[in-house]
Amino acid sequence: MPEFVLYDAPQSTCSQRVRFVLNAKGMPFREVKLDLFAGDQLKPDYLAINPNGVVPALVHNGEPVVDSAVIIEYLDELRPEPEPFRPAGLLPLARMRSLMRFIDEVPTPAVRVPSYNLAFLPHFQSMSEDEFQALADSKPLRREFLLRMGRTGFPQADMDEALGRLGRAVARMDEAIRASGGPFLMGGQLTLADIAIMPVIVRMDDINLGRYWDDRPAVARWFDAIRAHPAFAPTYYFGSLLTEKYPHLAEARLGKAS
Repeated sequence: MPEFVLYDAPQSTCSQRVRFVLNAKGMPFREVKLDLFAGDQLKPDYLAINPNGVVPALVHNGEPVVDSAVIIEYLDELRPEPEPFRPAGLLPLARMRSLMRFIDEVPTPAVRVPSYNLAFLPHFQSMSEDEFQALADSKPLRREFLLRMGRTGFPQADMDEALGRLGRAVARMDEAIRASGGPFLMGGQLTLADIAIMPVIVRMDDINLGRYWDDRPAVARWFDAIRAHPAFAPTYYFGSLLTEKYPHLAEARLGKAS
């Protein structure tokens, strides 16, 4: 058995965090891609690894580690080389963790709302009400989220709230980058906070929400800097973006560009 086995899904934003750290650390891993719409994450074998029934889950020498924020800090503590993603000193570390808490509380759940409405809704619309209810009931962490969405999508009020939260997150990023001197949230060092917000910004860019940093050049420079990192390309292999999986999203993006 390889030292690291990652159970994930290509388009999962939380999975992308973990893939980035593994790639950046040069940690070879076996990737087990789960089909979330087929319910792979709810099968008994996977629930024995991650009882939350979500991705990702990392198995290290046979022992599971779950929750992407926990996993990326675990990996950085396990192998700080070749570049540590946690700052030295207790106060900077506390500040990084505060940023990560904000990221997990505000933009990470918020970006799911436009993602589901724009990309995943047709899958749910093809179900009967009974099938959809059974699916929602099977989700340990996502039941209420799915039931609120329903088979018709999130209402406009929910979309507006989610977009407002994303806008506030971009504004806070801008403030942090400018206060630290950049190019990253805490200055010259790429930290776990940057890696935590990275998939949200990538997703926003992918679904035509990049306008939120049109007037925030510090965020645009941050995005260029993290995309230039050697771990970015192998993390976002083909199929990791929603526009690469859902042709209607790619067509909409091209339409807006023209």
